[in-house]
Amino acid sequence: MSDPKPEQDETQAPDAAVASDAQSLPESLAVPTRRQLLMGGAVAASAIVSIRPALANTAASVLNCTIPVPDQGRAGNFVAPNGQLVPAGTPGAYPGTGRSFTGEQVKQALRGGRLPGTGYEQNQAYLNYIRRLQRGTSGFTCYASLQMPR
Repeated sequence: MSDPKPEQDETQAPDAAVASDAQSLPESLAVPTRRQLLMGGAVAASAIVSIRPALANTAASVLNCTIPVPDQGRAGNFVAPNGQLVPAGTPGAYPGTGRSFTGEQVKQALRGGRLPGTGYEQNQAYLNYIRRLQRGTSGFTCYASLQMPR
């Protein structure tokens, strides 16, 4: 057995020796007490409780966002079957809807459903338009958020 330290005699319990050693360490190296651990757990639990509703609100807002087809700046154009905007009256192209689709409607249509008020070919043209949306175009952020995994 090792020689006893001057401040420690052999009658002192091992836990007391650890406690006295912990007190002499700098605060950053000290072993946390049970109370400190419990307080840390309470802080983590309250963070989870406050973050979870925020994530739920984010999911709800994604499904309530809107995507205009086409956006207001190009409302007079038609949508070709490949999703490109073409001049009004182009044969085989579909007129804009004059309304926006919600994120939920687009999400369902991307999974095989249909956008409200559209036939099969018109639905495909509108979905192709939505898939081609780029940054800076109205509806892009909504479409991009639909692509994020949950």
